[in-house]
Amino acid sequence: MAVDNQALFERIRELPGLDADEKSALLGLLNTRKKYGLVWEDKPENVEEHLREKLPVLKEAAERRILSRESGAPDHILIEGDNLHALTALQYTHAGKIDVIYIDPPYNTGNKDFIYNDSFVDKEDSWRHSKWLSFMSKRLKLAKHLLKETGVIFISIDDNEQAQLKLLCDEIFGENNFIASFVWKRRASSGMADHRASTDHEFIFCVTKNNFDCLKGLQKDNCRYKNPDNDCRGLWISDNLTVGMGKDLRPNQFYDLIDPETGKIYPANPNRVWAYIPESMDKLIREGRVIFPKSGKGKPMLKRFLNELKTDVNPISTLISNIDTEKVGLNSEGTKQIQDILGATSFVYPKPISLIRFFINQFPGNNSIVLDFFAGSGTTLHATMALNADDGGSRQCILVTNNENNICEQVTYERNKRVIQGYTKPDGGTVAGLKKNSLRYYKTEFVERSPSQKNRKELTLCAVDLLCIRESCYEPLKGFAGRDKDIRVFNGAESAMVIIFDSRKIEAAVEMIKQLPGCCKVYVFSPGHYAYDDEFEEVADKVELCALPEAILQAYNKVLPVRKKRLIAGTADEVSNEA
Repeated sequence: MAVDNQALFERIRELPGLDADEKSALLGLLNTRKKYGLVWEDKPENVEEHLREKLPVLKEAAERRILSRESGAPDHILIEGDNLHALTALQYTHAGKIDVIYIDPPYNTGNKDFIYNDSFVDKEDSWRHSKWLSFMSKRLKLAKHLLKETGVIFISIDDNEQAQLKLLCDEIFGENNFIASFVWKRRASSGMADHRASTDHEFIFCVTKNNFDCLKGLQKDNCRYKNPDNDCRGLWISDNLTVGMGKDLRPNQFYDLIDPETGKIYPANPNRVWAYIPESMDKLIREGRVIFPKSGKGKPMLKRFLNELKTDVNPISTLISNIDTEKVGLNSEGTKQIQDILGATSFVYPKPISLIRFFINQFPGNNSIVLDFFAGSGTTLHATMALNADDGGSRQCILVTNNENNICEQVTYERNKRVIQGYTKPDGGTVAGLKKNSLRYYKTEFVERSPSQKNRKELTLCAVDLLCIRESCYEPLKGFAGRDKDIRVFNGAESAMVIIFDSRKIEAAVEMIKQLPGCCKVYVFSPGHYAYDDEFEEVADKVELCALPEAILQAYNKVLPVRKKRLIAGTADEVSNEA
């Protein structure tokens, strides 16, 4: 029933027992009420509340590091921790840098697949959908910040939340940026179905950040084009010369066609007329574009040349199982793959490699950055490495998962470690490793968020791994290690990185920078925004300066929840959002 807002305003103004401020607040809520779209009750989440007092950082577990000896090997990243914390940390290292996101979030089936605040959400929970939407909206908003303007996100989902997810994506990314809902046949039909309907499919939503033509499409198979008569116009195929329309719709295309050499008449078909009007058909005949049967049997065909194709790709069918040029397997394929690698495992319903690599491969180029923050068994990294091996690409993959039931250590990490190093299947067959890949393992840790100089110093000291990830500079530069504990120098593929933890050591750092062969990024601890530009004047042409931890705090403050209010001297004072 529609509500007369004006009448409701008047009734609120006349309500007894409310002062002017209370009535004003109530009217303000009415004015800001959403008129259309997805509405849900935002439910508090423990991991988000944690961010009101703590700042996340990443710390490498060096003992799990796997380094390739091959040049050009991408550095893949596995982060153990809650994905809300990890996505916040990635706001500093990867904001606006991610090309492709694939996620397989909890489907909220009510069958112990979705945990909210350490408890499973079951079908009887009256807040079931609100909890899921609260959970997903926070993470999708962070994901949007990480995507490039040309980036794309793929989200697997089933019937339990697909309707809600579509509206949520429209709200966060914009309705115009929703590309398609792909349908993937995940299993053979089951005789154990409810409601006499066997649900054998899932959906993969495709959403772009800024309405770009983000998909490559499917490469056309042009092998049927030949040139048996050595036509100077190149390769060709014989194509249909009729269209499926009747003479009533296309009367000008309903006529008898005559072979000019033999005089044989090919009568018009009242249900499927010729594709061209008589004048255009005569022109095609003069150009040798109409092929008449030599035996007189059959029908005339059109000679269509390869160089006339407008594009070399076909659109992707939204029904994945119908794609002929790329095999996309069932969930059973994913189960077999992980069992081959790890043997018996309790991990259920892993996605097949073929599904995820199909979507990753839809992003143009082969050097993209791929993110999966519901990493599960780590199929996305496996698919990325397999795709690189096939086309010589250098795609980098970032995985995020918690370590519930040791999944990160014993499944996600162990699976991809074996994929890189090689493994033996349960049947005794051996699989060679994809050795042109490095993998680095990180855990989320935390520092205090309250705005004190001590905490700023602590954040700077704990930010080394964040900076290494941001700059892709992981190895200490030989000849500089150990010179000064307050100055660290790292080597990168493109340039070096210098971190100065004590501003009193800038002069010593400048002398080191003079010895570096090229330019470098310099991070220096500072109480504010100033990066001591004047003190680097001697090497100004070699350095790009950045003040720490201010740069990190600025990135975090764009997405962090507001800090809690605290009672100070009997009054409620809201603590600043600045860390």
